[in-house]
Amino acid sequence: MKGTGPTDQSKGLWRTFWLDLTHGNFLSEAMDGEDVNVFDIAKYILHAIGGEISTMKLQKLCYYCQAWSLAWYGKPLFPEDFEAWTNGPVCRDLFDVHKGWFGIEEEAIPQNLCSCSGLNEALSEHVDKIVDDYGLYNGAQLSEISHSEIPWKRTERNKVIPKELMKEYYGSL
Repeated sequence: MKGTGPTDQSKGLWRTFWLDLTHGNFLSEAMDGEDVNVFDIAKYILHAIGGEISTMKLQKLCYYCQAWSLAWYGKPLFPEDFEAWTNGPVCRDLFDVHKGWFGIEEEAIPQNLCSCSGLNEALSEHVDKIVDDYGLYNGAQLSEISHSEIPWKRTERNKVIPKELMKEYYGSL
């Protein structure tokens, strides 16, 4: 992690993604009428990775899926909020499922908590992009990255990180 700042990672993700897209409204239009929640995204991430990951890493990957959706498309990917916990952004609803665990696999997310049977192609591509770019880091590294960014820095510990702040910050990179 030395030598490359978290902001550099975020900026690189931003540039790469825009080069991959031909239309700015791609995901925004695909999200219309799509009813997904954080559990759908978490289950998809776990399936895509194909094995156990730390709960900290899962939380941060879900956070970055939400952050970049807000930045790129101006709307949240799912309705749940993230709070600024000591170890970085955490979605309390997701935390309640894995509380006390270090690692988590796809089967640990109960299907009855999911709001859809799977993500459409556009949503899958969005999540895949985040996993491709942030998934190479472990949970502690992702926590460190999030600690260097304005949304976590400006939010009082254990309070909700405002989606508007996430949108403004990541959209400015």
